[in-house]
Amino acid sequence: MKKKVLIIVENLPVPFDSRVWKEATSLQKAGYDVTVLCPRGKGYERGHEILEGIRIYRHPIPRERNSPLGYLWEYGSALLLEFFYAWWIYLRHGFHVIQGCNPPDTIFFVALPFKLFGVKYIFDHHDANPELYFSKYGKKDLLYKTQLWLERLTYRFSDVVIATNHSYRDLATSRGSLAPEDVFVVRNGPDLQTFKAVPPNPALKHGKPHLIGYVGTMSVQDGLEILLDVALHLKTSGRRDIHFTCVGGGPGLPALRKMTQDKGLEEFVNFTGRVPDRQLLEILSTSDVCVNPDKPCEMNDISTMIKVMEYMALGKPIVQFNLKEGRFSAGEASLYGDTGNQVPDFASKILWLLDNPAESKRMGELGRARVKKELAWEHSVENLLAAYQRVSAMGAN
Repeated sequence: MKKKVLIIVENLPVPFDSRVWKEATSLQKAGYDVTVLCPRGKGYERGHEILEGIRIYRHPIPRERNSPLGYLWEYGSALLLEFFYAWWIYLRHGFHVIQGCNPPDTIFFVALPFKLFGVKYIFDHHDANPELYFSKYGKKDLLYKTQLWLERLTYRFSDVVIATNHSYRDLATSRGSLAPEDVFVVRNGPDLQTFKAVPPNPALKHGKPHLIGYVGTMSVQDGLEILLDVALHLKTSGRRDIHFTCVGGGPGLPALRKMTQDKGLEEFVNFTGRVPDRQLLEILSTSDVCVNPDKPCEMNDISTMIKVMEYMALGKPIVQFNLKEGRFSAGEASLYGDTGNQVPDFASKILWLLDNPAESKRMGELGRARVKKELAWEHSVENLLAAYQRVSAMGAN
């Protein structure tokens, strides 16, 4: 009999959430019966559909907010909807395992009653929420302590944890007190079958010789305000030959667009919002350098950013700050900005890559080879399936 899996993800719709979609399709190909429960979002408004043999149910969600109270309202509403949808899915289709993908660390509440029926819970740890909260609000207040409490409970009721890197694995075994054999590192590498370079389009350089590319979420901790200061620094130093294109959406996007106007950078920087994959690949393939301006903080130090490996998959040299997991991913494919002298040093690293095209090409080739050999999604599937084999063995005991 096929093992049935329910994957719950709260912050992005599927298949737009590329990690969850890669997990779902890999499990389906391995013989699992997979259902995904996720929020609706732009371009993903259908409440139910079946894609590649995977059932997808999408619930409504309040608009994403950028304040503590908005955060509580958004996730509280989603949790209630997930609870009712999960019961409906269980009665209609059944499942043996729930995989909860944070943020937030509340999805275990949905799984708890099903554990009474023998359903196992896998925690797929995408974000370290206490560190994420602190990076957004800079306070270790009651809500921060609540994040720590929810994380402890999540670990407590998880049968197996999937971690995106070894820093998160260490959190599970130290802060979560899980046995090492119950924690599996499943990195979020790009799928090289679908994420590959396309011919560059010079028109995307906005009439400039050089294009700097960025893709990611537009939120407080993602450092886009630093990147705008870098663009301003280059402008005031006399460089008029560089354009920045930033791809992605998020709650910080309107403020970033206004900041671009306020700094007089409209001719140097544009924000596309979310775009189709083909357009994203065309922009990044046209870029001379790709950047990861995630601001230096504990959250970003211990987190792996998929954008870095996507840049590498396309053979692009990278500039980012000197943070632990970013350096682990990129290695020699990146230059690392000084976390103290942030803006001038980051700008100088971009200029060095533009002024040294042969070295930039060599770095890009090193990055592409590393992804192909070690970091692509295909190298993560074995550990994903091992995590599911582990919970299956628990069920047999």
